[in-house]
Parts: sequence; structure tokens; C-alpha cells
Amino acid sequence: MAMQHALKRCLGMARVPLIRAHSAASVAAIKQRESGLRTFPGQPGRRSFASLPQEEKNKKEPEESRESLNRLPRLMEFPEIIWPSALNTLKNWITIQFIIRPYFDSEFQLKDFIFGAKQALQVVSSRLMGGDLDSLDTLVSPEAISELRPVIQKLSMTQRRQLEIKESDIYLSFPYQVGIMFDEANDKLQKRFVEITMVFHVMRGLSEMRERGEEIPWNMGTLPEYQDKVFICNYRFIKEFTAGQQSDWTINVANHFRAIDLINESK
Repeated sequence: MAMQHALKRCLGMARVPLIRAHSAASVAAIKQRESGLRTFPGQPGRRSFASLPQEEKNKKEPEESRESLNRLPRLMEFPEIIWPSALNTLKNWITIQFIIRPYFDSEFQLKDFIFGAKQALQVVSSRLMGGDLDSLDTLVSPEAISELRPVIQKLSMTQRRQLEIKESDIYLSFPYQVGIMFDEANDKLQKRFVEITMVFHVMRGLSEMRERGEEIPWNMGTLPEYQDKVFICNYRFIKEFTAGQQSDWTINVANHFRAIDLINESK
């Protein structure tokens, strides 16, 4: 119930930190690729299919089957991140101000990075929708493309259409974590990398609503007519800053999901 309540608050645009919980059985996998799932037992008092009248049961099953076919599967093994962490936000500021700017890139500006990340999300999501993964070789890492390809190929057209994101439909974006990595495998040259995990909140059709002058409710995520339109995207960017090396930002994680789906899973 606690997670379900938190996710509902997320859909209502409440500002609380939340990462999807994971089971102990998947701890080892999380350490490798930050993956894992928790299954939640049925709650007391909730009606099961077995207790429903046959006519109501038969009606409910096709509806849930259609919903299951339309839901997006997990694109990559990565824990769903929804809200920022206060501790991470402080660490991110320290990392940028006292490590990245003095020693890696004196011109680095977080606002400029976020602007570029939004544009990258629009481009990558559009090509994922079209199944054009080969054209992403300069934007997405080869390892990520290899993991994405079999999942994208199995998606229905309805599912693929859910992947496309317009930059103008993003209503919230923030860096969840900024990290510095070193590769000392080569004694003569220490490789240095910066990795930034971004979170985007998207309401499909938001830009059209604004153009029509419609009033956008602050709690739109709690309203049935909006719940299936609210998406969250987790994208992780990495760039090499090794001395003498030229590199661009590359995406090594791309995940899209609906918060309402997480609520339904927890029931």
C-alpha cells in the first residue's frame, strides 16, 4: 500500500523522492546493471477473479488482456526512477562545481546539458518508435542498442507509438545522479568519464492542450482521462573526458514507463 500511495502521489505531481523497490533476490543483478523487481502479494479485502460473477469475470479478462498488450515492457534492465533525491542533488552540485568544471570541462553548464538531453530524448524516442536502431549508433552505445533491439522488435505498433516523445510535452526534467568514473586498466593513460542520469516527466498531448489554451490541472495524473498519457523516461548519458580525447555525450540507458502501470503492478 505504501508504494501504491507514493506512486499515486507521483501521478498527482507531488514532490517526493522515489525509486521503484527491488527484491532481495535481485540484489546481485542490481549491482551489475541496477536491475530487479519486487512482486507484491494481494491485499486483504481485494476481490479476486475467482470471487467475481462469471459474466463480470469474462468481461474483465478481455479488458485486462487488451491493457496488457498495450503496456510497454521494460526496455532495459534499470530501476525505474521517478523523483529526485535531496542527497543526490547536493552531491550533484558539489561534483559539478568542484570536479567537473575545474578538472574536466570549465564551460560545463547543467542547464545547457538538460536542454541538449531533451533534444536527444526526442530524437532517440522517435527512432525507437520507428524501429530504426541502426541510425542511433552515434547517439546510443552499442551495448544499449544490443539490449534494446530484441525488445523493440517485439513491440506492437500501439506500443511503439507510445515511445515517441515531443520535447514540448516534457513538463519536468532533472538530473537524478551525476557521477565520475575512472578506468585505470591502462597504466600509461587513466581514462575519465562523466555519467549523468536524467529523468523526464511527459504528458502526451500537452503541447496541443497549451496551444488550444486549455487549463492544465495540477493533479492531471490522478484523473482517469490523463493517467494513460503520463510517461516517465530515464535516460543515462556518458562522456569520456580523458586528456587528449574528443568525445560526445552518448546514451547507455533508455527506459520509458507509465507510473500508472507501476501502481497496477503493485495491486
